[in-house]
Amino acid sequence: MSDEQQPAESESPTPQGGRRRGRSPKRHVVARVLITTLVVLGMVTGLSVVFIARHLSDNLTVLDPSDQLSNRPDKVDEGPGEPLNILVMGSDSREGAGNNIDGLTGDGARSDTTILMHLSADREHAYGVSIPRDSLVTRPDCEDEDGNTIPGGENQMWNTAFALGGPACTIQQFEQLTDVRIDHFVVVDFAGFRDMVDAIDGVEVCIPEDIEDPAHGINIPAGTREIRGKEALNYVRARYTLGDGSDIGRIQRQQAFVAAMAKKVVSGGTLARLDRVVAFLDAATKSLIVDPGLKGVFKIGKLGLGFRGIGLDNIKFLTVPWAYDTRAGYEGRVVWRPDAQKVWRKVREDEPLTKRLSRGSINAGNVPGSGDRPGTRPDRSDDEEEAAAREAAGLCA
Repeated sequence: MSDEQQPAESESPTPQGGRRRGRSPKRHVVARVLITTLVVLGMVTGLSVVFIARHLSDNLTVLDPSDQLSNRPDKVDEGPGEPLNILVMGSDSREGAGNNIDGLTGDGARSDTTILMHLSADREHAYGVSIPRDSLVTRPDCEDEDGNTIPGGENQMWNTAFALGGPACTIQQFEQLTDVRIDHFVVVDFAGFRDMVDAIDGVEVCIPEDIEDPAHGINIPAGTREIRGKEALNYVRARYTLGDGSDIGRIQRQQAFVAAMAKKVVSGGTLARLDRVVAFLDAATKSLIVDPGLKGVFKIGKLGLGFRGIGLDNIKFLTVPWAYDTRAGYEGRVVWRPDAQKVWRKVREDEPLTKRLSRGSINAGNVPGSGDRPGTRPDRSDDEEEAAAREAAGLCA
């Protein structure tokens, strides 16, 4: 049955914790590396000579979807400062050099990773809210590049919008469902993620059990070590053979991976090596599609300086509050819990998240394997919740 034919959303979804069943394998790519990219791009102004910055700017692909967006929400006036909302999307398109990682022929691109990065007006805090690709939502109408209407629908998978209409339809969907206006967007692809990891000589992870998925060419032995290249990409894509097999578990694992990646990027060992910095920036900019407001490495660098001033410990990653759909035949699909609207209200009003809403968030200064999923089981202690989340995500204790 197609997503368009799914029954109405359950009014009383059960709490998370069920195991995903019966879903066909799909490939994914993490886009949470944006925060790492922004931090380092923020430093390029002081590190690079003009010709390097010009080269990096020429790498960027610029896309302006403004004519395709309608009924956009207003921004809250916060005085002299300006809060910023950046929508990050990961593209799993096989087109382009280095993106056909598993021999599949392309049937278009999907965005199986979506994260809203919020940067406060006072530049004292930032947080990223991950949206599960399996979220069932009411997708609004949107327009393609030629101005033709792409009809919306009830009970649609979140990432259907990107598959049908690219970044513009995903932005339209996000704004209409959250009433949060997007200031900038970024799309990153498979090759860019892999090359960014390679540019910093890998990222350390702890894998509690062997990951063996011959169907998708994934074979990663257990242990603690630095991974890079295709192995790193496979690690963040792995789903059915690690943890509880859920997309939610994978999100948790990706957040931990990017926290470790960001920490390594801003460490002295990376920033003291100009060759590593330039290689990282070159890989990042080659893989990015951005809006006109981020055209040019100096504009992105200015934005990145805001993240650097906040500090890694004040940059949090969390997942929108969710619950598994309880309808027969749709195990593993998720719906947003009522607390999701509280999160979006905090974003709109540029307020820090409460302790309850940010429970289990991962900050960019944490090592891999820390943190838990927000609000999954209020009857459990934080230690019990964290242990359960690590097991579900396939992270070491």
